[in-house]
Amino acid sequence: MLKGSDNRVDELKALGWSAEDLRKYEELWEYRQRWGAINLEREDRDFLRQAEAALPKRAAHGKGAGRKTIQDKSHYRWLASHLEAMRSSPVEMDLENGRVGAWPIVLEEELRALAYYEPVLGLPDTLRARALTPVRERWIEEAAKDGETLAFDFPAALETLRQSGSASWKSLRSEAAENPMSYPVLDPEAAAAFRSRVREEVLALTRSTFPSLAETSKVEPPDDWQPAR
Repeated sequence: MLKGSDNRVDELKALGWSAEDLRKYEELWEYRQRWGAINLEREDRDFLRQAEAALPKRAAHGKGAGRKTIQDKSHYRWLASHLEAMRSSPVEMDLENGRVGAWPIVLEEELRALAYYEPVLGLPDTLRARALTPVRERWIEEAAKDGETLAFDFPAALETLRQSGSASWKSLRSEAAENPMSYPVLDPEAAAAFRSRVREEVLALTRSTFPSLAETSKVEPPDDWQPAR
C-alpha cells in the first residue's frame, strides 16, 4: 500500500465535482493505494492526475517547507494592499445602502483567482501580469456607465503603500487613463452583475495570462468558493 497519501474526496466535493466523479475518484484512489497504478487503464490514470491537479496544494513539510505561499508573493500582496487601502478609505467607508466601489470588486476577483489557481508569480508571470492593466481600465469604464463616479486618490495611496510595502510597487492605473482618480460606485444589484462579469473574465485571463499556468488542468472553482482566511 502506498504511504504518505490520503483520500481527498471531500475537497473535490467542495470544488463542485459530481457524485459520479467523486465515486470514480474514490474507487480509483483505493485501487491505486492497494495495487499501484501500473494496472490502471490510461484513462483512469489521467482521471486521477486531473483530480490531483484540481486539488489545492498542501503546505510542505521538511525540505522546502519554507516556500512562500501565494499570499506571500509580491504581486498578490501588491493587489491585496491596494484593496485594503480602498476598503479603509473615506470614500468606501462613507457608502450607504449596500453600495460598493467597482475597484474593490475587481481586486477581490483577481485575488480569488490567484488564490485558487496558485501561479508561481515569478518574473515571467509578473511581466505578463501587466497585460491586465488595460483590462482593469475597461472594467472600470463599464462600471462607470452603471453607477455614480466618485474620486479616489490613487497616487497618494500608492505612496503610502510604498512606504509600508515595496518601493518598487507600481500604480494600478494605466498612465493613459482618462480619469486617473475615477472610482465608480454601484448599487447592490449592479454590483452583483458587475462581479459576475468580472469573475468570468478574470478566471479565464488568469489561466491564459500567467505562463506558469499554461498546462493547468484545474477546473474553474464553484461560485461559492472562497480562499481560506
